Amino acid sequence: MSSIHEECGLFGIYAPENCDVAGATYYGLFALQHRGQESCGIVVCNDGLFRYHKDVGLVGDVFTPRIMNDLGEGNMAVGHVRYSTTGEPQRRNAQPIVVNHIKGHMALAHNGNLVNSFELRSELEMQGSIFHSTSDSEVIAYVITKERLSCGSIEEAVFRSMDRLDGAYSLVVMSPTKLIAARDRHGFRPLCIGQCSDGCFIVASESCAVEAVGGQFIRDIRPGEVLVIDKNGMRSIYDESKAVPQSLCVFEYVYFARPDSFIDGYSVHDARRRAGAFLAQDSPVEADVVIGVPDSGISAALGYAEESGIPYGIGFIKNKYIGRTFIAPGQAHREDRVKIKLNPVSATVKGKRVVMIDDSIVRGTTMAQIVKLLRDAGAKEIHVRSSAPPFLNPCYYGTDIDSRDKLIACKYTVDEICRIIGADSLAYLDTKHVAEIADPSLGICHACFSGEYPTKEPGPHPKHRFEVRLSDRDKEDDA
Repeated sequence: MSSIHEECGLFGIYAPENCDVAGATYYGLFALQHRGQESCGIVVCNDGLFRYHKDVGLVGDVFTPRIMNDLGEGNMAVGHVRYSTTGEPQRRNAQPIVVNHIKGHMALAHNGNLVNSFELRSELEMQGSIFHSTSDSEVIAYVITKERLSCGSIEEAVFRSMDRLDGAYSLVVMSPTKLIAARDRHGFRPLCIGQCSDGCFIVASESCAVEAVGGQFIRDIRPGEVLVIDKNGMRSIYDESKAVPQSLCVFEYVYFARPDSFIDGYSVHDARRRAGAFLAQDSPVEADVVIGVPDSGISAALGYAEESGIPYGIGFIKNKYIGRTFIAPGQAHREDRVKIKLNPVSATVKGKRVVMIDDSIVRGTTMAQIVKLLRDAGAKEIHVRSSAPPFLNPCYYGTDIDSRDKLIACKYTVDEICRIIGADSLAYLDTKHVAEIADPSLGICHACFSGEYPTKEPGPHPKHRFEVRLSDRDKEDDA
């Protein structure tokens, strides 16, 4: 509920023989809709022939019965739901990306954000490449295609490309005969593999999508691993000599992932409950009820209630027919949507001292509105607790915070923020607990809190750096 943004959700399926892979992908994308609600797409492979449809909108709106019928059956499919971190939310940037080259077809879906996309795209354009979208995902597609022209297989091309791609990328790639999954060597974004009883293999951003189509979770794909699925089964390509310390984005546990998912072997729900328990230990307060802001604040609220002994209550009813607040680009849209997205339960909060748990505070405007909703519902006191530390640094790996100028914690003290949002008290999760909410042995990226980046920081390239205006093109032509 904090106005943070994350990029995408991926889904892929390989079936032993032709079946309704489009339908399975449809349901898989439904399970991943929380990861991106700007656009979506499905590509189906039937005996090497690709059929696809993608557009701006939610899965249920974009894929009508007629379109699903037109996609037909096949033995493989790749699907994608998107929130933009590079490139405007337009149809041309919807994924999966389909490439036709001299050695065949390729469909690619990407979750993450490259830190060297500007340099790579500039190099490719100077070599004559023509880009049809403004996302860094097309840069990845071109890099893989270029490698494919000089090597013997698509999986080798993907593996070679990893030496050139810097930053966060979980990929699902489909050729006419193979389904390939790959995860960057830092493991910033999640990706897992599962299997159904009929022999179908499933690749997905989260385990909840595997379960949504009746599959059984097998394991997470390792950072730096390329997984290949074809008629001979599943095999792995991995070079341990190129391994680096893992840096899974902490916000997969705090906010992005569904609570029923397991990310890199640990329950998202349990991680959030632990964050809530740490908050109760470090920032106690006398109160009558603990509530959570749906959906990602609920598990943390349960953890706070259990640790503190303060009863848990349902504080808000969420309109489930409205997407996550951050999906509407632009602050004015976010503020309008908060008003109709949440409704406080006055029977829970009226006349009460309320502890309200949310996942984080980024800009502060959304939190101020939520606090006002509780005030208007009759809450006597409102004590805000954030299950994440203060945001102090931009993220370059797929969380859409590209400037310190947008971060309220960079401008004000905790007491000042408390007054700005209208709360009676405010406390954040202590940074020391970030690595403790999940498996302590798991490498976590917390650069947005600490400023310790796992990769070299990119240059000052804005989010929409590939959105060249016509006037800019004219200047270049005249130069």
